[in-house]
Amino acid sequence: MEISMNHSGIIDLVPAELRQQWAEQGLYPNRTVFQMFQMYAEQSPEKAAVLSSDSAITYGDLLDKALRLATRLREMGIVAGDVIAYQLPNSWRCCAVDLAAAAIGAVVAPFPPGRGRLDIQSLLKRCDARAIIATPEYGGVDMCELIESLRPTTLSLRLLIADGDEAPDNWLRLQQLFQAEPMPVEQLPYVCPDSPVRLLVSSGTESEPKLVAYSHNALLGGRGRFLQRLHPDGASFRGMYLVPLGSSFGSTATFGVLSWLGGSLAVLPRFDAEEAIRAIATLRPTHILGVPTMIQRMAAEPLLADIDKSSLVAIVSGGSVIDPASIQRCVDAFGCGFISLYGSADGVNCHNTLDEALDVVFHSVGRPNPDVCAIRIVDDAGKEVGPGEVGEILARGPISPMQYVNAPELDARYRDAEGWVYTGDLGLLDPEGYLRLSGRKKDVIVRGGANISTVQIENLVTCFPDVISAACVPVPDPDLGQRVCLCLSMRSGADRPSLTEITSFLRDQGLEVNKLPEYLRFIRHFPLTPAGKVDKKRLTAEVAFLERSACAV
Repeated sequence: MEISMNHSGIIDLVPAELRQQWAEQGLYPNRTVFQMFQMYAEQSPEKAAVLSSDSAITYGDLLDKALRLATRLREMGIVAGDVIAYQLPNSWRCCAVDLAAAAIGAVVAPFPPGRGRLDIQSLLKRCDARAIIATPEYGGVDMCELIESLRPTTLSLRLLIADGDEAPDNWLRLQQLFQAEPMPVEQLPYVCPDSPVRLLVSSGTESEPKLVAYSHNALLGGRGRFLQRLHPDGASFRGMYLVPLGSSFGSTATFGVLSWLGGSLAVLPRFDAEEAIRAIATLRPTHILGVPTMIQRMAAEPLLADIDKSSLVAIVSGGSVIDPASIQRCVDAFGCGFISLYGSADGVNCHNTLDEALDVVFHSVGRPNPDVCAIRIVDDAGKEVGPGEVGEILARGPISPMQYVNAPELDARYRDAEGWVYTGDLGLLDPEGYLRLSGRKKDVIVRGGANISTVQIENLVTCFPDVISAACVPVPDPDLGQRVCLCLSMRSGADRPSLTEITSFLRDQGLEVNKLPEYLRFIRHFPLTPAGKVDKKRLTAEVAFLERSACAV
């Protein structure tokens, strides 16, 4: 097996013969992200590329901005293989940074706004970022001051760029960088399509966030082609991204929607349920892409019934498992199709299609598409199990990333010599070939030596009237090790059920007695990670400090 290393020092752990095979099958474009975007910009320069509630930028204008930024980056010493980190709210600027870096062979390492000091320090050190672009303030935190304080431990960091005028004098201004003369396309350096172009953040279950390296080919031919399967007429795709563009889910925006499909993006600077609903009427998206907590909150808003939703083709829910009751509520509330997506930064993808019956969507995430990502189910010994048997999900395909960045211990733990990624997720392939998810191997509560799936409880309880979303977290117990605390978010104005009512309901749904929650907590809005998922680590920490009587009702 041949393993290739490029000038950035990142190794591609997927066997070279597989990459070549995918290229020969036409699954890879063998062109760079920038080259693909440039093609669409020259074909339709006046077409809207990125829209927001107060502005829009065309393909031609975005190409011009990217080339201007590429000029300044090169003048400041950024070369092929250098890493540019950024922490920006959703806007066309994120896409311009992506494209400018891709044009000169640099690598972007975005991470969503909201990450704290320790995470930012870990990410900057792990990727050896040479430059960082950040908004001067976010959530009441002076980001420039925070990043300045990290410089003694992030020795590679040389260029500090602010998206705003409130930064210290020693910071460059992003807006000024866009004033440079655009670099002539013929002067752009050669960039190999198999070289890295973006690092995706994957929090997983590690104490520190992981970074996963993706090549131009893998982002375009993997994540881009996944979107094309959702909407074959790519040019008419208009995706409204509720998730941060700096998240793993958000990576399909620049690299999939703009550079692969030639479609359009609709973005909000940050998620707000009512603002997102209003944006449906004004920005006219065909698809809404978000995590379950976001979509559930929008579906529960009365305002949704009053707007024009006729542009919508489908809701695309990813990031975590969504339950059948929430799917039905979303279909009823949004009046369009529903696609449940299973994907991660680690290189896995499977999803429903709009021609599948709703009952299939309730219970599966579709059939694996080997042209994007093949899937195997294995037992603890790594042996493939039969149809209907639960095991760990393994993934490999054109979407596969190159490696974990500066983390050989993670490569050794989660990758094998044939390029398969061990996801840490549990699932099964049913006799019809549909993938059904069973939760994460580590997302279990161990009570008295018995493993309790939190996903099973969460999926059942969301069928209870007026429950919007649910999360189960462990409560430490000196005798049994852990007990189950059920956290619920209810529809505004709804009566709160008692613990007895909830457990009786779960018993009626068939849940075993030994899995019933023993504590109940109500939360108006769940704490979310920067990527928009329910922050179970924070919930667990909060519950751990509560008296049991405060949880029980």
